[in-house]
Amino acid sequence: MHTLQAIITGAIQGLSEFLPISSSAHIVFSNELYEIITKTTPPSLQEEIFFGIIAHLATLFAVVIYFFKDLKEIIYGFFISLGKKDFKNQNIKLVGYIFLSTLITSLIGLLIKDKVESIISNPSIICILLFITGLILLFSEKMYKGNKEIDLKTSIFMAIAQGLAVFPGFSRSGLTISTALFCGMDRLKAARFSFLMSIPIITLASLIYPLIELDLAQISTFNLKAMFLGFLASFVVGYLCIKYFMKLLAKLSLRIFSYYCLVAAVVMFGLFQVYYHH
Repeated sequence: MHTLQAIITGAIQGLSEFLPISSSAHIVFSNELYEIITKTTPPSLQEEIFFGIIAHLATLFAVVIYFFKDLKEIIYGFFISLGKKDFKNQNIKLVGYIFLSTLITSLIGLLIKDKVESIISNPSIICILLFITGLILLFSEKMYKGNKEIDLKTSIFMAIAQGLAVFPGFSRSGLTISTALFCGMDRLKAARFSFLMSIPIITLASLIYPLIELDLAQISTFNLKAMFLGFLASFVVGYLCIKYFMKLLAKLSLRIFSYYCLVAAVVMFGLFQVYYHH
């Protein structure tokens, strides 16, 4: 993997992992465009898998650092309430919702894993799924009306949405936040829980996926310097993205992201149709 490509891909991962615009779609788009423009040979599948893990770990660190105070309070409150056997405490409920969402997401991911892998190599289908993401964001804003707290039903629906977002083109944050809006939560509360519920699933994917898909003996052959720079780009951009996205949600709606997804999907679909059928 070239250094410039790693930095660009890392920055795109950091930006699009938390914005509701689908990180998987944008990474596929950026890699395809980079190879078309530079006429370079794409990295090996093993190197792409390894860098994907590195980039996701960077965004995991970003969300943990940003929400460190929240996580500390939740974990501390969980054990205090557990000791008092206060099972109605919000922190105990929150940990339970996150655990349940992780379980549901993992099961869905395992069930659709093969179908997801078949889509990754087809940018046109990814464009269609990104377009659907834009429509979901738009309709969720039209239905937006509530200010409720996270509850069991909402956490289950958000977990299902997070599981379906394994498909490249579906935005994890977009689908989960939209689902919460449909269930009556406000944007900030929905985004906060969406980011918190992403922590265990990204952690599990980063720990388990390499053992299944990666030949660890090949790591020494990868461009590790490029990957380190890509990691830094993903971390810095990811942290800044969370910080300003949360501020943005307090003032603006998701419509701007829905319009972006709709336009990006149509433009990229047209470009790929022209290029691959030229």
